[in-house]
Formats: sequence, structure tokens, C-alpha cells
Amino acid sequence: MKRVQFSHPYLPYLFLLPQMAVIFIFFYWPSAQAIQSSFYLEDPFGFGSTFVGINNYTDILSSSEYMRIAWFTVWFTVLVTFFSLSIGLLLAVKADAILKGASAYKTLLISVYAVAPPVAGLIGVMFFDQHIGPFVKFAALFGWDMRIGINYYDTAIAMITIAVWKQIPYNFIFFLSGLQGIPVSVREASAIDCRSGLRRFWTITLPLLSPTAFFLLIINMTYALFDTFGIVDTTVKDKAANNPITLVYKVYMDGFRGNDLGGSSAQSVILMIVVFVLTIFQFRFLERRVHYN
Repeated sequence: MKRVQFSHPYLPYLFLLPQMAVIFIFFYWPSAQAIQSSFYLEDPFGFGSTFVGINNYTDILSSSEYMRIAWFTVWFTVLVTFFSLSIGLLLAVKADAILKGASAYKTLLISVYAVAPPVAGLIGVMFFDQHIGPFVKFAALFGWDMRIGINYYDTAIAMITIAVWKQIPYNFIFFLSGLQGIPVSVREASAIDCRSGLRRFWTITLPLLSPTAFFLLIINMTYALFDTFGIVDTTVKDKAANNPITLVYKVYMDGFRGNDLGGSSAQSVILMIVVFVLTIFQFRFLERRVHYN
């Protein structure tokens, strides 16, 4: 294996400097500022701040509203991750088996990923609109009067559906690449050894896809926690009081709408800790079940 040779020992660090500067400016520095602000009661107009210690954290963790939003965020993340991965894998398996017109199917399935989250939320709200939404009319056939933005559970179902629809193409791309990366000899041997297609998938195909599935599990949970902000914002229509919202949206509401900068910073710190612990758990325990080729 050839090793890259540099004319100067500090040249590799010079190449890394732009990326490290971006990480420091847009991640580490804001994180440090958030941690510092979480211990203060700050004036929204910047006229001063008062040190309050851990009062912001105790107020948040003792709030029934915050715990209700936290539980919804947990269920929202689990459901969005599960359905996005399951449907994406199902579509990838079906697309991989298609011989004719495969490119057209792949293009149609992938095209949704080009839609920005706020636009996806707007399109989803139109489908769930009380007057013109086809999903609402379909639900009415079964006696279900869906009221998005008014009924808590109807809004939650719409929010989860839109978030899943937006993320399916991303999972589809990676699962399809993983399926096409399985050697033909392995597929032929598995077809001979196991005649059942379902059993062949669970015992051979899925273990070979475990690195891809593990990667997508982390990406999808991050997506559900953070990248669905635009979908949540469009769905609740700035009426978060009577509608389900996620923790990251509550950070925005308290910080930019309620002008509670200290409490908002404390919430963001708690969210960072939760994501950090969750990531360690995934790499510590779930990665053991991943079979790398």
C-alpha cells in the first residue's frame, strides 16, 4: 500500500484547517455558548443576564408540559425510524428484483428526496387539508373526521406520515446500493440452499445488509429528532399549544417566540446529552450485531 508523502509535516493540518474551522464555528462555539447561557436568566434585548445556576434545568425537568413533549418525541422518533426503514427496505427489495423499467422506478422513488422538509410539510398539509385533502376524504368514508391542527392525535398521525414519506427515498437509495453490492455467487448459492424467499432474506440478505441498516438507523433517528423541524413547523401552523411538537421545535418556540433564552439553551443542552448517550448506546451495543464483510 502506498503512503501519501507531503513536502511539509504541517501540510496535512493545513488541508484540515477549513473543515475544522467550520466545525468549530458552527458546532463547538454555539454549543459552548448554549451551555453558558443555560445557567443564566438572560434579558431578550441583551441588556443583561442573571446567574441562576441549575434553575433552568430543574424548571424544565419538573415541567409536565416538557415531559409530555419529550414522550411524544420518543414515540415520534421510534415510529418515523421504523416505518421509514421498513418501507425503504421493502421498496429496495422490490426494485432490485425488477428487470424491465428499473431505472424509471428508481427515479420515481428517489425524486421525493429532492423536496425540502418545509416544502414536504406544505405538500403533506395539503393532502390532509380539511376541505381539499384526499386523505381526509378517504378517512371520512370510514367515519373518521380528521382535523389537522385541531385534534392532537390527528395532527400527530399527519406529522408522522409526512416525515416518513420524506425519508423513505434516502433509505431506499442506500438499501438498494447494499442489495446490488451482494455478489451474484452468494445469491445463487443462497437460492440453491434455501428455496423459501422470505427465509433466504432473513438468514442471508438481511445480515449482509446489517452495516447499511446500522448506518441508516443512526441517520434516521437524527433525522426524526432534528431534520423534521420544517415539517413540524408547517404542520402545527404556529399553534403549538394544542398540537404535538418535538423537543427541537420547543427549543425554537421558547427561544425565538417566548424570548426565554436561558431556558431554551438548557433544553438544547439536554437534547445534546440525550443524543450523545443514544449514540454511545448504539455503537456500544447495537454495532455488535453488525456483520461487516
